[in-house]
Amino acid sequence: MNFDFIVVGAGSAGCVLANRLSADPRYKVAVIEAGGKDSSPWIHIPVGYFKTMGNPKTDWQYHTEPDPGLNGRSISWPRGKVLGGSSSINGLLYVRGQAEDYDGWRQLGNAGWGWEDVFPYFKRAETWANGGDDYRGGDGPLQVSPTRLTRQVVDDWIDAAENAGYKKNPDYNGADQEGVGYFQLTTKNGKRCSSAVAYLHPVKDRKNLEIFTNAQVEGLTFEGKRVTGVKVRIKGQLQEIKANREVVLSSGAIGSPQLLMTSGIGAAEDLKPHGIEVRHELKGVGKNLQDHLQARPVYKVNVPTINTEIGNIFKQGMIGLQYMWNRTGPMTMAASLGTGFLKTRPELATPDIQFHIQPFSADKPADGPHKFSAFTASVLQMRPESAGHLELTSSDMRDYPKIHPNYLATKLDCDTIVDGIRIARNIAKQEPLKSIITEEHGPGDHIADDDYDAILNWARDTAVTIYHPTGTCKMGNDPNGVVDERLRVHGIEGLRIADCSIMPIIVSGNTNAPAIMIGEKTSDMILEDVR
Repeated sequence: MNFDFIVVGAGSAGCVLANRLSADPRYKVAVIEAGGKDSSPWIHIPVGYFKTMGNPKTDWQYHTEPDPGLNGRSISWPRGKVLGGSSSINGLLYVRGQAEDYDGWRQLGNAGWGWEDVFPYFKRAETWANGGDDYRGGDGPLQVSPTRLTRQVVDDWIDAAENAGYKKNPDYNGADQEGVGYFQLTTKNGKRCSSAVAYLHPVKDRKNLEIFTNAQVEGLTFEGKRVTGVKVRIKGQLQEIKANREVVLSSGAIGSPQLLMTSGIGAAEDLKPHGIEVRHELKGVGKNLQDHLQARPVYKVNVPTINTEIGNIFKQGMIGLQYMWNRTGPMTMAASLGTGFLKTRPELATPDIQFHIQPFSADKPADGPHKFSAFTASVLQMRPESAGHLELTSSDMRDYPKIHPNYLATKLDCDTIVDGIRIARNIAKQEPLKSIITEEHGPGDHIADDDYDAILNWARDTAVTIYHPTGTCKMGNDPNGVVDERLRVHGIEGLRIADCSIMPIIVSGNTNAPAIMIGEKTSDMILEDVR
């Protein structure tokens, strides 16, 4: 139980680190995952997120505290608890974000994190099914493909958006993000390509790599201000695993800061009430929590959608056979098919909202789709100003922290979500979409477009996370910085963090691709520093 490197969490970034660090046979690497193996077939069938989200075998099943910005509602926050982490249960959407996101990180003082620095890691990670070029990778572990599924209602939405004045964009991960089109997916041949499938499975037999599953890390071990290993519970027994060189936390925006705090690294006022000895004061741990909040306008239509396509056992059986025969059909569907990266105001330099167009509708995914034919035009603000925090409930890692997301806490955030809903409504009034819509199910035709307060209140009553928590161990040298630009925890030796918690500002889009990039870049930095 003695290794050179210990990676805590086999998620989107952790699997990358396990692969890249163990590529040099001189180093012994352990990757420790609290969840189990990714053996469920529902993980590998794209539409299986309906089965894995909310399932305690694969999902941590976090919930937020009642949030004032959501009119006091508490909402579920799924996080992957399995090899591959959230990349094994997410919506499979591949989005890098905007170059300006990363240039903004660099401008905050984080050298080495500008677009020109991170772009090579996006390319290195990826094999784009249409072939590598100046923007896309051609020989990376992560398989990225165009969707295999199209639907009339999504085609009509894209055409309507164009008629509303927005441009079509065949590759939002190419030269320019702005525009509308179909999503790109982390899939190959109709099957999910999680971080575990891409990075961990191909190297699982390396003699210098040990993969622990169902193993909960409960604390860090120290010699003075140096981390020497971890305390981990395996089959009910608490054991110590030593790290000769470094421990890397890749447990996500909830797990990584919680492990720091329960190990005595954080703000004294957060630790002392739980009897935790302050080993090193870092006020920013668990703060700066950012997420994307989606409002979900729903439109009833007079054409078939997934809602009606799966309406009986016979139809479901045919869909299953279609997938078995040629890996096509609704079972290859990601969480959304169409997307749009648009501006709410013409003076903006880059898009500030993102659409997720779904050829189905539901009050909650676990409840199944509505009985009527409909589609969802989900819209979110990509760069919210509002930030929340985590709050420990005890000194025990097994006790979930309180999650305070603090949604819609600033005027800009409220204005942007209302403007996003108005843009969704404007697109719905354009042909060819207008001819197939029979009713606006939500917010509802009774809410006028100029009734700002009613639209905002509907969003507060119905909006939910789109599963992108970030920022709780932010990179920076300001008083709330937790890690430096090489992701080393300030004031502690032998400890880094590599996951979305290090984002000083959330990226403009989905977070899985950036998490994998962070794993790629961190592995290079670790090996450079070791040499």
